Amino acid sequence: MKKTLLIISFLFTIIIACKGAKNVKTDKIVSVSKKESQKKPNIIVIMADDLGYNDVSFNGSVQIPTPNIDRIANEGVKFTNGYVSYSVCGPSRAGFITGRYQQRFGFERNPQYDPSDPIIGLALDEKTIADNLGSVGYKSGIIGKWHLGANIKNHPLNRGFDEFFGHLGGGHQYFSNMWTIEDSYAISTESQSYRTWLMRDHKPVDPVSTPKYITEEFADESVAFVERHKNDPFFLFLSYNAPHGPLQATQKYLDRFPNINNKKRKTYAAMVSALDDGVGLLLDKLTELDLDDNTLIFFLSDNGGPESKNASDNGILRGAKSSVYEGGFRVPFAIRWKGKITKGIFDKPVSSLDIMATAVALSGAKTNAEKPLDGVNLIPYLNGENNEKPHENIYLRKFDQKKFAVRNNEYKLVINKGKKELYNLDKDISETNNIAKKFPEQVKKIDEIRKTWNEELIDPIFKGLIHLKKKK
Repeated sequence: MKKTLLIISFLFTIIIACKGAKNVKTDKIVSVSKKESQKKPNIIVIMADDLGYNDVSFNGSVQIPTPNIDRIANEGVKFTNGYVSYSVCGPSRAGFITGRYQQRFGFERNPQYDPSDPIIGLALDEKTIADNLGSVGYKSGIIGKWHLGANIKNHPLNRGFDEFFGHLGGGHQYFSNMWTIEDSYAISTESQSYRTWLMRDHKPVDPVSTPKYITEEFADESVAFVERHKNDPFFLFLSYNAPHGPLQATQKYLDRFPNINNKKRKTYAAMVSALDDGVGLLLDKLTELDLDDNTLIFFLSDNGGPESKNASDNGILRGAKSSVYEGGFRVPFAIRWKGKITKGIFDKPVSSLDIMATAVALSGAKTNAEKPLDGVNLIPYLNGENNEKPHENIYLRKFDQKKFAVRNNEYKLVINKGKKELYNLDKDISETNNIAKKFPEQVKKIDEIRKTWNEELIDPIFKGLIHLKKKK
């Protein structure tokens, strides 16, 4: 009897031990899973609108100090050859948000504001960076300017984002007393879209509850977003409409520039300064929440400054917004990821298309193999693991103007209505010396590269703002 009891007791002990071991194993798996989740870096993209290349102090501006934007460049990497995929707002943003040249899906014009037409905007079969990051557990938010379609099907919450606070159109009035149109879907013109109430997700927000200068409203909302999602992996697209027109600023910011006598330039400088303050609030919140080391931040402009319109300054670069010259699509561009990338200056060409590729590589998100990305993961290049150039070629096509630009290493081919120009950007960043006749073989070589790329593209699929202008 005693022997039987001992056997039963022994077997019971083994069962308990096995159960305990099973529980320990399960706890370990849960712990690893949580740890892996925490490894996914938060990703923030701060995009200015129509910012001049020479209007941040990390690019040499003395007239407009930008100490907070500079924190990103000085504590991270400054790109001296940073490009966007187009030289006006809408197409450039379509390229960034998909990681693909927007001419591949017909988004090659600034879209008209037309809530009735789902075709005017980002192609519905394209995935956004928010779609991809959301598939691996990220909470995604966009604050500010959308400009990728006013139809409900193209609303940010229907394009992968979890939260939206901002406006659907390409620009906006900066003071809430001018926001007189409640329903963003009840209008059909660009000028009306500048006067809509802001939207939170799908609902209009009464201007009484958003009384601040719009740049400050967006800054405050970015801080609140990070606070809400401090325990999640998050993606934030802080999409400022500043310093895009109309040129409007509060006295607080205007008073910072007593030595600028030109009224337009003074107001522009004030708008950039307000944006810089907002960047500072966001960076301070990341530090307060101990998120610096786990947050990758990009800063850039969506295109070059339209110097004659908003008094921006592209410095030594030739051309301005809408141009195929460097001033059109070489932009202020910086990245920071404290403790993860080596601080310094990166001189090789990079693209806004690289933001998506970098984000999906770090997050483990999958992309559609049938719609390959045009960007690359920048981190190995920045840390010296890959010493090659991220891009041998940087492309720009302007279908309606019959213009192209292709940068191939140090050479850049410009085609302007059939006329071919060649520049050596290493020696002639201002594109003043056309050497096409001197180097015909380079012209031929790069033009063949252009033709091959162009064959992969499609024509624009919707009419743009330029067609409205032609009607007037």
